[in-house]
Amino acid sequence: MQQRLRKIFDALLAAFGKRNWWPGETPFEVMVGAVLTQNTSWKNVEKAIADMKNHGLMDIGRVHEVEESELADVIRSAGFFNIKAKRLKNLINVVYDQFGGSIDNCAYVETEALRSLLLGINGLGPETVDGILLYALQRPVFVVDAYTKRFLTNHGLYKDVHDYHDRQRFFQENLPKDTYLYNEFHALIVVLCQTYCKKVPACGACPLEGDRGKD
Repeated sequence: MQQRLRKIFDALLAAFGKRNWWPGETPFEVMVGAVLTQNTSWKNVEKAIADMKNHGLMDIGRVHEVEESELADVIRSAGFFNIKAKRLKNLINVVYDQFGGSIDNCAYVETEALRSLLLGINGLGPETVDGILLYALQRPVFVVDAYTKRFLTNHGLYKDVHDYHDRQRFFQENLPKDTYLYNEFHALIVVLCQTYCKKVPACGACPLEGDRGKD
Protein backbone atom coordinates (compact mmCIF):
# COMPACT_ATOMS: atom_id res chain seq x y z
CA MET A 1 0.00 0.00 0.00
CA GLN A 2 2.88 2.38 0.75
CA GLN A 3 4.29 1.92 -2.75
CA ARG A 4 0.87 2.38 -4.33
CA LEU A 5 0.19 5.60 -2.46
CA ARG A 6 3.57 6.95 -3.46
CA LYS A 7 2.88 6.14 -7.12
CA ILE A 8 -0.47 7.91 -6.85
CA PHE A 9 1.19 10.96 -5.32
CA ASP A 10 3.84 11.06 -8.06
CA ALA A 11 1.20 10.73 -10.79
CA LEU A 12 -0.93 13.52 -9.33
CA LEU A 13 2.06 15.80 -8.86
CA ALA A 14 3.12 15.23 -12.46
CA ALA A 15 -0.42 15.93 -13.69
CA PHE A 16 -1.33 18.96 -11.57
CA GLY A 17 1.97 20.37 -10.29
CA LYS A 18 2.62 21.79 -6.84
CA ARG A 19 -0.51 23.35 -5.36
CA ASN A 20 1.19 25.76 -2.90
CA TRP A 21 -1.43 25.32 -0.19
CA TRP A 22 -2.68 26.93 2.04
CA PRO A 23 -3.21 30.44 0.61
CA GLY A 24 -2.36 32.95 3.31
CA GLU A 25 0.27 35.59 3.97
CA THR A 26 0.81 34.63 7.63
CA PRO A 27 0.10 31.65 9.93
CA PHE A 28 -2.63 33.74 11.55
CA GLU A 29 -4.34 34.33 8.21
CA VAL A 30 -4.22 30.58 7.53
CA MET A 31 -5.81 29.90 10.92
CA VAL A 32 -8.55 32.42 10.19
CA GLY A 33 -9.16 30.83 6.79
CA ALA A 34 -9.44 27.37 8.34
CA VAL A 35 -12.27 28.57 10.57
CA LEU A 36 -14.05 30.68 7.97
CA THR A 37 -14.04 27.96 5.30
CA GLN A 38 -16.41 25.77 7.32
CA ASN A 39 -19.58 25.18 5.26
CA THR A 40 -18.81 27.75 2.56
CA SER A 41 -16.81 28.24 -0.63
CA TRP A 42 -13.27 29.57 -0.68
CA LYS A 43 -14.47 32.52 -2.76
CA ASN A 44 -16.60 33.65 0.19
CA VAL A 45 -13.67 33.15 2.55
CA GLU A 46 -11.42 35.31 0.38
CA LYS A 47 -14.00 38.10 0.51
CA ALA A 48 -14.26 37.84 4.31
CA ILE A 49 -10.47 37.86 4.71
CA ALA A 50 -10.19 40.90 2.44
CA ASP A 51 -12.84 42.64 4.54
CA MET A 52 -10.92 41.79 7.73
CA LYS A 53 -7.77 43.30 6.22
CA ASN A 54 -9.65 46.42 5.16
CA HIS A 55 -10.87 46.85 8.74
CA GLY A 56 -7.42 46.24 10.24
CA LEU A 57 -8.54 42.93 11.72
CA MET A 58 -5.99 40.57 10.19
CA ASP A 59 -4.07 40.90 13.41
CA ILE A 60 -4.30 38.58 16.38
CA GLY A 61 -4.34 41.43 18.88
CA ARG A 62 -7.13 43.28 17.12
CA VAL A 63 -9.28 40.16 16.84
CA HIS A 64 -8.73 39.53 20.53
CA GLU A 65 -9.87 43.06 21.39
CA VAL A 66 -12.73 43.54 18.92
CA GLU A 67 -16.32 42.96 19.96
CA GLU A 68 -17.71 39.69 18.68
CA SER A 69 -20.65 41.45 17.03
CA GLU A 70 -18.31 43.78 15.12
CA LEU A 71 -16.19 40.87 13.92
CA ALA A 72 -19.31 39.02 12.82
CA ASP A 73 -20.42 41.98 10.73
CA VAL A 74 -17.02 42.17 9.00
CA ILE A 75 -16.95 38.45 8.10
CA ARG A 76 -20.58 38.39 6.99
CA SER A 77 -19.66 37.19 3.47
CA ALA A 78 -18.31 33.89 4.89
CA GLY A 79 -21.80 32.84 5.98
CA PHE A 80 -22.81 31.68 9.48
CA PHE A 81 -20.96 34.84 10.52
CA ASN A 82 -22.19 34.96 14.12
CA ILE A 83 -21.10 31.38 14.74
CA LYS A 84 -17.76 31.85 12.99
CA ALA A 85 -17.03 35.07 14.88
CA LYS A 86 -17.57 33.21 18.14
CA ARG A 87 -15.29 30.37 17.00
CA LEU A 88 -12.57 32.78 15.92
CA LYS A 89 -12.75 34.54 19.26
CA ASN A 90 -12.63 31.20 21.08
CA LEU A 91 -9.49 30.24 19.14
CA ILE A 92 -7.76 33.56 19.73
CA ASN A 93 -8.65 33.52 23.43
CA VAL A 94 -6.86 30.19 23.77
CA VAL A 95 -3.81 31.58 21.95
CA TYR A 96 -3.77 34.44 24.46
CA ASP A 97 -4.47 32.33 27.53
CA GLN A 98 -2.08 29.49 26.71
CA PHE A 99 0.59 31.12 24.54
CA GLY A 100 0.72 34.77 25.57
CA GLY A 101 -0.97 35.90 22.38
CA SER A 102 1.85 34.62 20.16
CA ILE A 103 1.33 31.86 17.61
CA ASP A 104 5.10 31.35 17.61
CA ASN A 105 4.87 30.01 21.15
CA CYS A 106 2.84 27.05 19.88
CA ALA A 107 6.14 25.68 18.57
CA TYR A 108 7.08 24.63 22.10
CA VAL A 109 4.11 22.26 22.45
CA GLU A 110 4.20 18.65 21.17
CA THR A 111 1.82 18.01 18.27
CA GLU A 112 -0.62 15.64 19.99
CA ALA A 113 -0.89 17.88 23.04
CA LEU A 114 -1.49 20.90 20.83
CA ARG A 115 -4.06 18.98 18.81
CA SER A 116 -5.93 17.99 21.98
CA LEU A 117 -5.91 21.60 23.15
CA LEU A 118 -7.32 22.88 19.85
CA LEU A 119 -9.95 20.14 19.69
CA GLY A 120 -11.17 21.34 23.07
CA ILE A 121 -12.13 24.72 21.59
CA ASN A 122 -15.86 24.98 21.05
CA GLY A 123 -16.69 24.81 17.33
CA LEU A 124 -13.38 23.40 16.08
CA GLY A 125 -13.63 19.86 14.74
CA PRO A 126 -10.85 17.53 13.57
CA GLU A 127 -10.74 18.81 9.99
CA THR A 128 -10.40 22.45 11.06
CA VAL A 129 -7.87 21.67 13.77
CA ASP A 130 -5.74 19.51 11.49
CA GLY A 131 -5.87 22.21 8.83
CA ILE A 132 -4.48 24.67 11.36
CA LEU A 133 -1.80 22.21 12.49
CA LEU A 134 -0.64 21.30 8.99
CA TYR A 135 -0.99 24.54 7.05
CA ALA A 136 -0.49 27.21 9.71
CA LEU A 137 1.81 25.47 12.20
CA GLN A 138 3.68 23.11 9.84
CA ARG A 139 2.92 19.94 11.80
CA PRO A 140 2.90 16.55 10.00
CA VAL A 141 -0.82 15.82 10.43
CA PHE A 142 -2.80 14.55 7.44
CA VAL A 143 -6.02 16.48 6.81
CA VAL A 144 -9.08 14.43 5.91
CA ASP A 145 -12.17 15.85 4.23
CA ALA A 146 -15.07 14.81 1.98
CA TYR A 147 -12.77 14.76 -1.06
CA THR A 148 -10.39 12.39 0.73
CA LYS A 149 -13.24 10.03 1.58
CA ARG A 150 -14.43 10.00 -2.03
CA PHE A 151 -10.92 9.37 -3.31
CA LEU A 152 -10.44 6.42 -0.94
CA THR A 153 -13.78 4.92 -1.91
CA ASN A 154 -13.45 5.37 -5.68
CA HIS A 155 -9.99 3.81 -5.73
CA GLY A 156 -10.79 0.98 -3.34
CA LEU A 157 -7.98 2.07 -1.08
CA TYR A 158 -9.75 1.86 2.24
CA LYS A 159 -13.19 0.41 2.83
CA ASP A 160 -13.86 1.52 6.40
CA VAL A 161 -14.30 5.18 5.50
CA HIS A 162 -16.84 6.28 8.10
CA ASP A 163 -14.50 7.49 10.84
CA TYR A 164 -12.30 10.56 10.44
CA HIS A 165 -9.45 9.27 12.55
CA ASP A 166 -9.41 5.85 10.86
CA ARG A 167 -9.03 7.52 7.47
CA GLN A 168 -6.34 9.78 8.87
CA ARG A 169 -4.43 6.83 10.33
CA PHE A 170 -4.57 5.09 6.95
CA PHE A 171 -2.56 7.90 5.37
CA GLN A 172 -0.23 8.50 8.29
CA GLU A 173 0.64 4.81 8.65
CA ASN A 174 1.32 4.37 4.94
CA LEU A 175 3.21 7.59 4.22
CA PRO A 176 6.42 9.03 5.68
CA LYS A 177 5.76 11.52 8.48
CA ASP A 178 6.49 14.58 6.37
CA THR A 179 4.77 17.96 6.46
CA TYR A 180 5.40 18.77 2.80
CA LEU A 181 4.12 15.37 1.64
CA TYR A 182 0.94 15.60 3.72
CA ASN A 183 0.31 19.16 2.55
CA GLU A 184 0.86 18.44 -1.12
CA PHE A 185 -0.94 15.10 -1.18
CA HIS A 186 -4.10 16.48 0.40
CA ALA A 187 -4.12 19.44 -1.98
CA LEU A 188 -3.63 17.14 -4.97
CA ILE A 189 -6.51 14.92 -3.84
CA VAL A 190 -8.74 18.01 -3.68
CA VAL A 191 -7.93 19.09 -7.24
CA LEU A 192 -8.29 15.48 -8.45
CA CYS A 193 -11.79 15.25 -6.96
CA GLN A 194 -12.79 18.65 -8.27
CA THR A 195 -11.63 17.72 -11.78
CA TYR A 196 -12.11 13.98 -12.32
CA CYS A 197 -12.95 12.01 -9.19
CA LYS A 198 -16.38 13.59 -8.87
CA LYS A 199 -19.53 12.08 -7.40
CA VAL A 200 -19.98 10.69 -10.91
CA PRO A 201 -16.33 9.96 -11.77
CA ALA A 202 -14.87 11.07 -15.11
CA CYS A 203 -12.23 8.33 -15.27
CA GLY A 204 -11.37 8.42 -18.96
CA ALA A 205 -8.97 11.37 -18.82
CA CYS A 206 -7.96 10.96 -15.17
CA PRO A 207 -4.21 10.70 -14.48
CA LEU A 208 -5.07 7.75 -12.19
CA GLU A 209 -7.21 5.90 -14.72
CA GLY A 210 -5.22 2.69 -14.40
CA ASP A 211 -5.33 2.74 -10.60
CA ARG A 212 -9.05 2.80 -9.85
CA GLY A 213 -10.33 -0.24 -8.04
CA LYS A 214 -6.96 -1.98 -7.64
CA ASP A 215 -6.51 -4.23 -4.65
